[in-house]
Amino acid sequence: MKMNKLFTATLLLFAAAASAQAPQQAPAQTLTDITRQQAEQLALKNNPRISAAHLLALVMGQNTRIARSAELPQVMTSISAVDAANTSRIGDSPINPSRLFTYAGAGGSFQQLITDFGRTHFQVAAANLMQRAQESNALATEQDILLATDQAFYRLLDAQSLLDVAKAAVKSRTDSYSLAEALTKSKLKSDLDLNISAADLSQAQLLQLDAENAVASAQYALAYLLGDTGNPVYHAVEDASALPPPPQFTNALLDEAHAQRPDLRALQFQTSADLENFKAQRAQNYPVITANAVGGIIPVRTDTYFTQNWYAAGGVNLTLPAFTGFRISAQTKQAKLQQLSDDKLRADLQNSIDSQLKKAVLNLHTAWDRITVTEKFETEANQAYALATTRYKLGLSSIVELSQAELQSTQASVAAVNARYDYLMAERSLDYQRGLLTQ
Repeated sequence: MKMNKLFTATLLLFAAAASAQAPQQAPAQTLTDITRQQAEQLALKNNPRISAAHLLALVMGQNTRIARSAELPQVMTSISAVDAANTSRIGDSPINPSRLFTYAGAGGSFQQLITDFGRTHFQVAAANLMQRAQESNALATEQDILLATDQAFYRLLDAQSLLDVAKAAVKSRTDSYSLAEALTKSKLKSDLDLNISAADLSQAQLLQLDAENAVASAQYALAYLLGDTGNPVYHAVEDASALPPPPQFTNALLDEAHAQRPDLRALQFQTSADLENFKAQRAQNYPVITANAVGGIIPVRTDTYFTQNWYAAGGVNLTLPAFTGFRISAQTKQAKLQQLSDDKLRADLQNSIDSQLKKAVLNLHTAWDRITVTEKFETEANQAYALATTRYKLGLSSIVELSQAELQSTQASVAAVNARYDYLMAERSLDYQRGLLTQ
């Protein structure tokens, strides 16, 4: 009796220890419903790549102000004081520092560009075009992020739908397994039927595990694009509106893409900026004419040399480069080659847009046709599965026929889900190629 009590107490102690050491089950995470429009708004607001692109546009705007500053007056002020011994003006060199006097004073200088024959004007124009190019690049970055966000959103929707298909497959194959088990126990079917049903059930469970992993991966990818560091778990909510039919390919689509694509506009601005920079470099060969003035006061001075307590002077200065070691010609040629290179890149991008636009329209039409085919496939497969189930229950068919019908029904459901979201993604890809990817 004492041994039984001791044994029972020992079991209770072990149970308590195991319970204390067992990992606590994490609380279920709350799903956050999100639509495509909401996802796009969050991406535009929070994605750091978009913020960085807009900051670079502001940087280029400051370059425009820097270039324009050369056209404005340049005013400098200074204060100086010197305590020099009289003999400091006598040195051992052939040329003595004869300006070393004791004095203290304050003054300023003024310089105004009269003309540099267009060089500063060209530099300002180039900087302004570079700013507009970066603004177009910022818009292109927004379009890239929007496309990636839409793709992640539809991948999440696709994964969620596939998970529903997998759960339905597990349920149907569990029912088939239970039916096969009951028929086997009643000696109406062999153990082979039960084994095949068990294998089909395991296959459906593996499909569900893969679908759950796909959902989690899609949730992480969407959260990354939205710039959300709070580890939310998003649940994509689909727009219930009917799918629009695909447009036909026309030259108007090409013209629209050429006019709307921000990356193409950025290269066009870049090429124009290169041309202005070429003009600016070439203008270095021309004179630069400036107006200059200086003035100030000298309250502390040597009366012998400083007869007045103030000073002032003014004049016009002309500077003309005589020989710069071929620097100007090299810079001019460099600017011209840069313009030619960027113009070739612009032409290549335009050709790429034409090709990608044609492919996008083709993919959209193919995806549209697949929807019709997969819907018919799903209807027929579900009817075949229902018929196979009835035949198996009546003993008119084997488990192989039922298993094949179940597999085909699952494949049809998966194909129907993929076809729908492939079309939605293809539609957004076409909008991207046209430069119309907006909320």
